[in-house]
Amino acid sequence: MRLRHIEVFHAVLTTGSLTGAADLLNISQPAASKALQHAEQQLGFALFSRVRGRLQPTQEALLLRHRVDKIIQDLHDLQRLTANIGDPESSPLRVTCTPTLAHALVPDATTLLRKSFPNTTAELFTQHSAEMCESLMLHEADIGLTLQNAGHQGLHQEPLCRGHIMVIAPPGWWSPEELAQPLPVTALADQPMVGIAVHDALGRMLQGHLSQVVPAPRTAVWVQTYQLAYSLVAQGEGLALVDPFTASWGGGKTVQTRPLKLQLDVVLYALYRLDSPLNPLQKRFLGLVRQLAQRMLEPA
Repeated sequence: MRLRHIEVFHAVLTTGSLTGAADLLNISQPAASKALQHAEQQLGFALFSRVRGRLQPTQEALLLRHRVDKIIQDLHDLQRLTANIGDPESSPLRVTCTPTLAHALVPDATTLLRKSFPNTTAELFTQHSAEMCESLMLHEADIGLTLQNAGHQGLHQEPLCRGHIMVIAPPGWWSPEELAQPLPVTALADQPMVGIAVHDALGRMLQGHLSQVVPAPRTAVWVQTYQLAYSLVAQGEGLALVDPFTASWGGGKTVQTRPLKLQLDVVLYALYRLDSPLNPLQKRFLGLVRQLAQRMLEPA
């Protein structure tokens, strides 16, 4: 199958008709029909059958569908990559970060940077770590900020600072004397907790440690983000384990915080492409992120 055959085949799969496929590809309906017929002649079997006025994929077409979807996605990625390479100055500072870091750290660093460089334009967006790596490799972003070890061969991973896993609790949960001490994992036994079903390395490690606590913590609510856990704890739903940046949000006013007594550091990483050294503006931005992050993680 030639590339044009693949494009027409995918367009018919998507729209269910030759007219829709022609509109999607911005070609005439006869041209789409001719390309599909040529593809079927080359292959030696039919790709579609007409049912109630619509084209239904044959069993052979369904066998090809997954591979064709991947080829079309790779083609779109290539188009995005070439567009971004061709216009490198369109976004001088493009930063992607995980949702936790988007709450205060990245906006604050951007504001400070623009005070020194008021003509700077910036694009900020949030992604999980896997999507972040893809955006960086496609030149859609220049810097990624994450709390996960990405381990991507095409990206440089620079640790900016380290913190501790924190336990957060509703106001008044612990006495001043208790707040001055780290909390042992065993102290979570039979305690009400907000469960965090985060499918990343940190979330899995935390769940692994909690699974060894006897009796197990009492978890009535599960959430997908540390931000949701923080909000529920602030409203009295129990304890939660979060990263140090989430724990610092309210400045100690909306929740109480204690470090978890566990040999497990949380590392803030900056990611950027190996083939694209940082320019002075990007280096300045990372310097501000490092300073602000270290300040946020200082004991109150």
